[in-house]
Amino acid sequence: MKNPSKKTVIFDFDGTLVDSMNDFADIAAEVMFEYFGLDRNAGKQCYLETSGAPFHEQLEVIFPQHAKNKDAATAFEERKKVTYFDRPLFTDTKETIENLRAQGIKTVISSNNFQDLVDQFVQKAGVTFDLVLGYKPNFAKGEAQFQHISQFFQVARGDMLFVGDSLHDAEHAKRSGVDFVGKLGTFKREQFKNAFPDYQTIENLSELKKFL
Repeated sequence: MKNPSKKTVIFDFDGTLVDSMNDFADIAAEVMFEYFGLDRNAGKQCYLETSGAPFHEQLEVIFPQHAKNKDAATAFEERKKVTYFDRPLFTDTKETIENLRAQGIKTVISSNNFQDLVDQFVQKAGVTFDLVLGYKPNFAKGEAQFQHISQFFQVARGDMLFVGDSLHDAEHAKRSGVDFVGKLGTFKREQFKNAFPDYQTIENLSELKKFL
């Protein structure tokens, strides 16, 4: 990264702060089997490969313009709520956020999960962020939310760092001129390196201190 000193650290939510992606992938695989007849293993792989976008957009990639996409997306969103709040934060999430804020670094959630779900999860988990952004129409993770963050904190793009677990997250950062660190888990280190050789990766959030 060009500048290791950052004023604002932005976190993707699911798969980055919360250990929820495997459950989401299982639910998505079941939905795609029921609505499209896709093999569950193939469905899980498709979900993970297109992660980082809202599920309704993932479906448009997997099944372009399919008549059942809207109903399938609704089913997924309803089913994931059933056990969502039982999903744990990664073990070093809370400590990492507290350490960053103690240094005067603004901490932000930027998620394509819906705003009300992210707000409820954060409240139940007892972790304080300076700003929490979830998905709303025309306000998805990526440029729209980065622009809002930049204006809200009056911070330049070069002073922002985005941490995410997907290749889509890295692409959002690259397009918007925001530095990026990949959180391993959903994707492997070599996958990040092959697609984005200039970006660093971490296994645990506590490793972020190396970049700040």
